[in-house]
Amino acid sequence: MADTLVVAKKSPLSSILARHFCTSFAWSSSVFSPDDRDYQYSLLGTCKSCGNQDVLPKSISSGSIGSATDDDSPAFTAKLCQNVLPKIHLIFSLGIMLAMDLLLKQAFEAAEIEFPSALFGMFCMFLVLIILDLLIPAIAVGLMSFFEPAVLFIHRWLPLFYVPSLVVLPIVVKDIPAASEFKILGILVGGWLASLCVAAFTALAVRNCVRTEMIPAEPMPKPTPFSALEIWLPSGFKIVLHPIICCALSADFAAFAYGYISKSGFDEILGCYLTNASRDPGAGDVLMGFLGSVIISFAFSMFKQRKLMKRHAAEIFTSIIVGTIFSLYSTALAGRLVGLDRSLTVSILPRCITVALALSIVSFFEGANTSVTAAVVVLTGLVGANFVQFVLDKLRVRDPIARGIATASSAHGLGTAALSAREPEALPFCAIAYALTGIVGSLICSVPAVRQSLLAVIG
Repeated sequence: MADTLVVAKKSPLSSILARHFCTSFAWSSSVFSPDDRDYQYSLLGTCKSCGNQDVLPKSISSGSIGSATDDDSPAFTAKLCQNVLPKIHLIFSLGIMLAMDLLLKQAFEAAEIEFPSALFGMFCMFLVLIILDLLIPAIAVGLMSFFEPAVLFIHRWLPLFYVPSLVVLPIVVKDIPAASEFKILGILVGGWLASLCVAAFTALAVRNCVRTEMIPAEPMPKPTPFSALEIWLPSGFKIVLHPIICCALSADFAAFAYGYISKSGFDEILGCYLTNASRDPGAGDVLMGFLGSVIISFAFSMFKQRKLMKRHAAEIFTSIIVGTIFSLYSTALAGRLVGLDRSLTVSILPRCITVALALSIVSFFEGANTSVTAAVVVLTGLVGANFVQFVLDKLRVRDPIARGIATASSAHGLGTAALSAREPEALPFCAIAYALTGIVGSLICSVPAVRQSLLAVIG
């Protein structure tokens, strides 16, 4: 060990971990782009961290992290940093967000507070970031950098968290009359189109009044494709067989096959897949357990785009408030006009709001079917994801701000994901509207007078 240059009696592993997290912190405040990962990781081979005394080990003995010679030790260390430490970073950051969501949910249930616990957590995180940015900006930037892997993971896998709602759809619709199913489908499609138009033209009207010049937004990182097959599949194929639909159908097929072989039955297997019981969760419950962390991640998205929100506050907030109110009350009125059952109408009220907050909203009302709510929200997102760009083009809505707000206000997360690949200039506004639509809808429905007025419209 005489040739190992380690001071202050630090182990090689602790030195490597220190380098990783200090370098991650340095990325956020340096002039280098966070996307240039190869170059940033190459810095780990020569950089100093946590003071001038830490020097990269020249060799690592067999008793530490494997065995390496004097010549390949730097390469081994760099490879370890590149492959292992980012995964550890992801596990820690994502684990903290999941633990935060779970603790808040338990505290709100114990205190019998009806307000969505994840939304409260999001507000707290956003407030902490704002205060730190005012007092100690470096810490705010470091906090953003620490949670960045978790936020990217959530955004990448977001569509998968919606799948359980579609998997159990066969047993959800079993007790719903066919006539009611067609009524719900009509409200879903017609309501999506109406909400899209209201949000788009409201944004355009406000844009024409304020005439705020559009400036470049903070770049939004894009998740990489899951496989090469995802890249070359034709768009027409994806419209007919959306990845979420394919995933749900394959899960249903597997459940049917297992139920047939085991003699348990299809319905029983789906009941085990999504139990809605915290003490006996199924695979679907595990996936939907990430929905709370999706809401908390809104804090980081909004903080990153805070300058854009401030500059275009008139367009963003006016369009979202008008669009959300229109969506809620138009759905209530449409259900009454077509004679839809009261409980079903209540269940589909938050059709344009992301699943996690939509489920919290219908919990304010008695008799709502949360399974119907989740399924309708996901189906609305699928309709928007496939047709939003075509409809906006036909309506001649060219403004990126209006397109982004209208997409998220009518098709929430799935619409946002569909827009990210083709319209990067509209994506920041879409991401902001996606978060704010759910927040505004939850705040509006948390007011008892608003709930009573919605029930009066439903009849």
